[in-house]
Amino acid sequence: MAHSHDHSHDDLRAAPSVARVLRIVVAIVAVFTVAGLAAWWPDDGVSLPEGQSAQGQRVNATIVGLEENDCAGVDFGAAAAVCLDVVIEVTSGPNDGATGSFQSFPGTQAATPDFAAGDEIVVIEFELGDTGELAYSFADYQRSRPLILLAVLFVGAVLLLGRFQGLRALAGLAVSAVVLLAYAFPALLDGKPPLAVALVAASIIAFAALYLAHGVNDTTTVALLGTMAALGVTGALGALFTAAANISGVAEEDQIFLLVSAEGIDLRGLVLAGIIIGSLGVLDDVTVTQVSAVARLRKANPDYTIRDLYREGVHIGRDHIASTVNTLVLAYAGASLPLLLYYSNVGIGLSESVTSEIVAVEVIRTLVGSIGLISAVPLTTLLAAAVVTGRLVPRLRPTGKHEAGNTGAAAPAPEPAGAPAPAPAPEVSSSDRPDGSGDGPDWDEFTPKPTDF
Repeated sequence: MAHSHDHSHDDLRAAPSVARVLRIVVAIVAVFTVAGLAAWWPDDGVSLPEGQSAQGQRVNATIVGLEENDCAGVDFGAAAAVCLDVVIEVTSGPNDGATGSFQSFPGTQAATPDFAAGDEIVVIEFELGDTGELAYSFADYQRSRPLILLAVLFVGAVLLLGRFQGLRALAGLAVSAVVLLAYAFPALLDGKPPLAVALVAASIIAFAALYLAHGVNDTTTVALLGTMAALGVTGALGALFTAAANISGVAEEDQIFLLVSAEGIDLRGLVLAGIIIGSLGVLDDVTVTQVSAVARLRKANPDYTIRDLYREGVHIGRDHIASTVNTLVLAYAGASLPLLLYYSNVGIGLSESVTSEIVAVEVIRTLVGSIGLISAVPLTTLLAAAVVTGRLVPRLRPTGKHEAGNTGAAAPAPEPAGAPAPAPAPEVSSSDRPDGSGDGPDWDEFTPKPTDF
């Protein structure tokens, strides 16, 4: 009897013997993930990070007034300089309701914020000496409201189109955020190996995201295994080429600050961790698509062999990969756009800018991530084709005179005229097969017959 599944996509419906192999492999991956989690557990345990400042406390404030005054303690030469005293009211923290001010120095419009009364900002609150007098400095604008509104629109769009499956996908997204914030970040700050931490975190996220979004079934299991295989390829290539290109991980200012504030952290490893985690989301999409495509191909034409399914599945994957690789390249180029414009503006040549470490890191991320995506297509398609046909290892077997002629075997002799037709062979249920591949149609019954040619 065939399996029945209630999913939005076609399930592979692997035979019980094949499904057992899949479960064993997934269990092995899960065991290694748990072992890695235990080996590289943060020293202080898992915890969500809290905002801290070495110079004071970040608090919310509202601008209540603006006054122009001479810049205090600053000599701009002969020209008189006028600074802006920004008067604020604190709206959070232990001194909620207190008032204060800070000075905004003159500068370009891009470098100096255009303050206005009523603006909601974030300031650093600190005490001056032993007097207990409070002083403030500008830190940032408050952005909670627009970000919350955008998040609500995103959740609404996902639920409107995805409905219950969209809700499960959002649950997977929440798990991903918790794994990164509560486990990966503390472990990396503790000096744990970044590549190992990234692989463990990616494995946990892949399990949660795929099974929550697509259900526990053979399709999702094959997609998971394809994702993990492609992640392995991505990690190996990333490690190889970051070492070959002598990537130090200290090319940017924030990386230097991180090295100073978190001693013992491996910045080169952080580049690898970023490649792994950045590739995971797109890999999930590619592998699920490929497995679903193979399942639909098999459903549309049960005569397809492993070779047929692989050929057609990879053909489908080519279109997907072409657009996905372009997406990756544009995403990384967009992230590096200010730097690329700066290099162009100061006259640094293309070859010099590409080989500089800041840009070279993005090039390695793009190309290594793209190769990982490309590898996901044949790996996942081949595994899905082997599972859907009931054999993890392809096996060739002659089925008629067409194949016999190709192998040199003699064609069977024709039946003599007038001979009674042979009785049809009794139908053997899939559960009675000696290879134990029951629970599902016997795909050998659908192989091409001589009359089909």
